[in-house]
Amino acid sequence: KLNPLSQLLRMRVMYSHMSAASYTLKPLPNFGAEVFGLQLRDSVPGPVVQRIKDDVSRHRLLIFRDQGIISGPRQAEIGGWFGDLESTFRKHPRSPHPDVFRVSNDPAEGCIGVGREGWHIDGSFQPAPFSHSLYHIIDVPSRGATRFVALTELLSSLPVDQLAHWRRLSMRSDRRDQALKPLVYVHPGTGHPTMCFHTGMTAAYVEDAGSERERTLPAQPLNREIEAAIEAQPVYDHCWRAGDFLIADNLALGHEASPDTQCPVSEVGLRVMHRSTVKGTHAPT
Repeated sequence: KLNPLSQLLRMRVMYSHMSAASYTLKPLPNFGAEVFGLQLRDSVPGPVVQRIKDDVSRHRLLIFRDQGIISGPRQAEIGGWFGDLESTFRKHPRSPHPDVFRVSNDPAEGCIGVGREGWHIDGSFQPAPFSHSLYHIIDVPSRGATRFVALTELLSSLPVDQLAHWRRLSMRSDRRDQALKPLVYVHPGTGHPTMCFHTGMTAAYVEDAGSERERTLPAQPLNREIEAAIEAQPVYDHCWRAGDFLIADNLALGHEASPDTQCPVSEVGLRVMHRSTVKGTHAPT
């Protein structure tokens, strides 16, 4: 039988674990969910980490509110819940960790112009695109959203003939690995159709790759077609609030930075965001 002090300590541990596990979700209208009641700066029990991973898979985007400032090493630890981190980006002197990409609208504070090349998934130029992306706002400007689109729903909304054509296409990145990747493929985690694409970093598309009918198509007309299809979707514009920390299923969502993210500090105030990416384990096939 436990003495009163041991009972009290045991109850405190149990309450701490229950409190951590009892975070609440507020689903957004189409995809994604806001998370309340959990501080990522604190130690998170294993069962709660598993719940977070499951919820990211289910909702595709988790928005943790009111997190304050999470350190670079802690952000890297959180990213490690999903796998090994992979860092292919430019290293800014003010980055708080080698696996944290620091972006800003001030070149003295972070890398500028990031995310404005076009709609994309992160790491489309890698043999296996990044599985997850984590975003943490450090300094919040008066405006400048990050935009997300659900790729499975995008594909299901296409006319039959357009979807059939997209399924015949492969993309070739204009960066690093230039191996062909199918534009449309099966998400390795969910089994749902998704896309490997970047409308600003594609050298060309190849139709019917590997067959006698193979032919190369210029990138821009198809990039415009993809972007037009995206803009017809219910895009989620995430307007940043202080303390926001986002975890995204990078293979399930396309995203881009809105034009206002590049406005000068004199117009919108300083913007600083930290991003981490998790190494992909499946090459699109």
